[in-house]
Amino acid sequence: MATAKQEAGAKKAAAKQTKAGTGIHAPVQPSPELGAVVGEDKLPRSEVISKVWEYIKSNNLQNPENKREILADDNLKKVFGKDKVTMFEMNKYISAHLKA
Repeated sequence: MATAKQEAGAKKAAAKQTKAGTGIHAPVQPSPELGAVVGEDKLPRSEVISKVWEYIKSNNLQNPENKREILADDNLKKVFGKDKVTMFEMNKYISAHLKA
């Protein structure tokens, strides 16, 4: 007979399995423009955002006077459509370059 702890653990594991391919965890296809930054493979949305941030930090694209601003290089200009965006606007532009 299973204990209450074991049953709770089994429910948690089942919930993780159902969430793995849905919502923010669902793989999405980046556009060719975004693919130049994050790669061409399908990735979960959360990983796309992480890779964009890695790219921003490794290329020193945050405005030193206002860290909330991203100064777009040639690759990011193709995604954002302009020279600079705030970190809050960034997700809106990235979402337009993702296909389910």
